[in-house]
Amino acid sequence: MKTPIFWVTRVIAGAVLAGFAADVAFAAQPLEQSFLQPMGPIADEQFAHLMRVIAISMVVILPVLIGVPLILWRYRYAKPRGRYARDWDFSPKLEVAMWGVPMLIVLILGGWLWYSTGKLDPYKTLGPDPVQVQVIGLDWKWLFIYPQEGIATVDELVVPVGRPVQLTLTTDTVMQSLLIAPLTGQIYAMPGMTTQLNFEANRTGVAEGENTQFNGTSFGRQKFTVRAIEPDDYAAWAAQGGGALTLDEATYSTLRERSVLADARTDLGLAAGTEPIVMTLGQADVFDQIVAKYKQPGGAQATTTWGGTGLPGSDKPEAGQ
Repeated sequence: MKTPIFWVTRVIAGAVLAGFAADVAFAAQPLEQSFLQPMGPIADEQFAHLMRVIAISMVVILPVLIGVPLILWRYRYAKPRGRYARDWDFSPKLEVAMWGVPMLIVLILGGWLWYSTGKLDPYKTLGPDPVQVQVIGLDWKWLFIYPQEGIATVDELVVPVGRPVQLTLTTDTVMQSLLIAPLTGQIYAMPGMTTQLNFEANRTGVAEGENTQFNGTSFGRQKFTVRAIEPDDYAAWAAQGGGALTLDEATYSTLRERSVLADARTDLGLAAGTEPIVMTLGQADVFDQIVAKYKQPGGAQATTTWGGTGLPGSDKPEAGQ
């Protein structure tokens, strides 16, 4: 049974977060950038977990905020109230409250954290027939490969509403960290290794994804757009294909250069701008080739295959300088 203090603290926490979320929404338009603006069940659970933590924390915070002014007023020097007990040095009730309540709060928070951690397992699929997307982190852009649709995009992830999405991630440079706050949590990716991240969008919207692991000059510009659209719109988008540009070894070598999206468009002969790049997938095993080149027989390093495994070279100044 919920106590009155529970509901009072929950209302106060909700009011504070609602105001903060409104500020975030105003500042972030049109992109949604926070789990306080959830677009799917993962972010919903993250938001709910924060609400639970704030509510239980109020059990400690509110008595302090209310009690300290009352004590200062009641026992003020000018007109003191209460009995002066100069030999008092111990109170069983006070000791139980001072030690028991914090211990109980820690146990409750630990239980909630255990529950949320299991529920938010990034490898746990959220339903049947997920959209398969292979993700490659580059300097300083993200490559998304849709093997089932035969297309690839740079700095844009398009997903259908109401259908699970399974990302399989790696990088072809240093370690990176992918985060789409309104949809899912953060997860690391490393070259030569793969990891997974599962999520689902339950409403349409446009969110921002980013790399949260510092990786060089244009780290701050390594962001991408996530568009959650209706299933029919997604089918129409996938049916359009990637156009004239094909993701093959030559194209990938250009993308692997240390450049931001605008420079990559110019290098590929596209019109100047910051619009995402959409390409036709040249071969189905591009992602596997990128991962496999770090695992050459005998430990040998690949030098030319799919751009090699060393630091991406460039004969022009680094992007952002």
